[in-house]
Amino acid sequence: MPITRRLTAFIFAAALAGCATTATRQPDAAPGAATSAAAYRDSIELAGRLSANYQQDGQPGSVTVNFEWSQQPGRIDVTLAAPTGQTVAMVKVTPDEATLTQANRPPRTAKDIDTLTAQVLGWSLPVSNLRDWLQGYATDANGQRFAASPVRSEVFTADGWRLRFVSWQKGSATPMPSVINAERSATATGGELAIRIAINPPA
Repeated sequence: MPITRRLTAFIFAAALAGCATTATRQPDAAPGAATSAAAYRDSIELAGRLSANYQQDGQPGSVTVNFEWSQQPGRIDVTLAAPTGQTVAMVKVTPDEATLTQANRPPRTAKDIDTLTAQVLGWSLPVSNLRDWLQGYATDANGQRFAASPVRSEVFTADGWRLRFVSWQKGSATPMPSVINAERSATATGGELAIRIAINPPA
């Protein structure tokens, strides 16, 4: 893949991984759902690998990046690195703005992550619920809160994603996702997109 295509892919991954909205308290799993995902945490540190296969301008593309995700109330910071370990992008998201920073390039800033994605890609990527997915939560097609579990691991989301929690962290007292697959069909603003997120075991 030419360097310009690789760079576009890295920008795409940065915009994807940094998605977040204002930090509001999320409801826990339904009472009695002992095998549901662990209670949602406003502050969390995660690391892992994100792979994406996508269609852009009628052509297939793919990218794999390592990520470090630091989430606190009102702020998310994401660092993206190539498989070799070289940092390729950093994303900061607050309730007021989203900023993408790359080496030797001026920062790109927008009022929110969806707007920033549209600026970088030329079309909006509606994945602002990624911070929920990483903890085993989603909003289903009926607008209801979904808490995943090893026996209830698949959901179609309100914004058109098929989400599957493929595996879970071993040795965790309450279920935490280990591998997440997300697929979305082509839309009026973007082509098909398949994402695989592998989350490292807790330190």
